[in-house]
Amino acid sequence: MINIDSSHIARCAQLAMLLEVSATPKPGNIDRDHNYTDTRFEHFLASAVGVYPVLEKAARSKSGVGALIREAVEESGQWQKGGNTHFGAFILLIPLVMAAGRCEDRTCLRTQIQKVVRETTVEDAVEFYRAFSAAKVKVKPVDDLSLGDAASFDKIKRQGLTLFNLMEISSSYDMIAEEWTNGFQKTFECAASIQNKIKKHGINDAVVLTFMELLSNYKDTFIQTKFDDKKAEEVSMRSKKILQKGDTDEIKDEIYAFDEQLLKEGINPGSTADIIIAGLFVSLLEGMRF
Repeated sequence: MINIDSSHIARCAQLAMLLEVSATPKPGNIDRDHNYTDTRFEHFLASAVGVYPVLEKAARSKSGVGALIREAVEESGQWQKGGNTHFGAFILLIPLVMAAGRCEDRTCLRTQIQKVVRETTVEDAVEFYRAFSAAKVKVKPVDDLSLGDAASFDKIKRQGLTLFNLMEISSSYDMIAEEWTNGFQKTFECAASIQNKIKKHGINDAVVLTFMELLSNYKDTFIQTKFDDKKAEEVSMRSKKILQKGDTDEIKDEIYAFDEQLLKEGINPGSTADIIIAGLFVSLLEGMRF
């Protein structure tokens, strides 16, 4: 049975963020061994700890996804000066945490998460747009609804677009938005992969190998936005080739080399890391321990 206490659910989400950023090496991303110039490992730790009250509130909330995402972004920013650390993760975690708060057993999370996202409102969409200003994150515009244009608020209200509608618009080119529209498929795949690997490999390598699998199977949205589709495809193919060479011990040096290459080129698969966080949350909620 899932413990549906809001504090327990929030701590699962918090620990998921901490485990993701601690796992090393996750090629191109910040971890316990790597920092960026303006964003460090410690910024992610501060964000994960600081956002706890919003996560606990979300576990008790029946509505208000957009406002809760915005609150999470703002709370994260109050605790660290490293910029956007968890924006994509919050887009996944907040509805998952709310769904968990509705659950009485392990089998209902898939059902409840679809209800949570489909019940979003126009106000959720407006609050979500406000969250972008707080996060200061680079994103691909949603058709004519520019995230930097105040007129977008009027367009959203006039057209009656809910937050789920916005995710539908973005789902063809954004893997985070696609999670909302396909029942969080990659998230649950990620959770199953981590749980399948943890006994043999331990939590660190289970996360790293699952990260590599996700990266090999899906082009990372953050790379597509920062660079282009071709670069995202190259990164996925490199990851796939490494995994085909053998088990963890046989490919660890290759993963480290891949990590150094991506860091040197400034390529960070941030969207893949966000889905890892969501998968870890599901795993922890289901009772995974290490």
